[in-house]
Amino acid sequence: NALKQAFVYKDPCSVLPSDYELLINLTLHEIPPNKSLFWENNKLLVHSYANKGLRYIPLGDSLTGWIMDNLNWCGKPSDSGIDYISCPTTEECEHNPVESFWRIASITYAEWSSGVIHIMLNGSTLDGAFPIKSFLADYELPNFQKDRVSHVEIWVMDDIEGADLDSCGKGSIKILEDILISKGYNYTCIDNYRPVR
Repeated sequence: NALKQAFVYKDPCSVLPSDYELLINLTLHEIPPNKSLFWENNKLLVHSYANKGLRYIPLGDSLTGWIMDNLNWCGKPSDSGIDYISCPTTEECEHNPVESFWRIASITYAEWSSGVIHIMLNGSTLDGAFPIKSFLADYELPNFQKDRVSHVEIWVMDDIEGADLDSCGKGSIKILEDILISKGYNYTCIDNYRPVR
């Protein structure tokens, strides 16, 4: 019911993150300290290395994320209340059901993360390993709780046989490092963190 209340019978461009508060509260659970793993542009590697929560717990392996990961959904004001044919993208409308869900899920995950925070980024991404407009930059990083985070560890992973386009201390990673410094976080940055390889 909590999921249905968020989007069923609603205009698919008028669903807000706050519409998912009940679902988030029902699926919320503690993320053990030092187990949070944030990422951009390397979902397969992140989830493979996290090993279904045995090593780390990225958002997609939390109960909240696991329920909705890899799904697309939206409502419509008439008929069954669910559109099974076509749902709008974020480019078509900012407040679509999927985007709004992942926004509040990302914010909540960041707020509940503690201890050493891990961030895995793709150093072979053409637009930079740390996208300035991304869930990490817009919703997660701003919601880290300073009193709960002891250290941030950044892993910049190049694709196997991929180009080394971004590295610690350079390009978009330097921007991330500067943000962390400005917020008073201690951090370490490692290029091609060996245990992940």
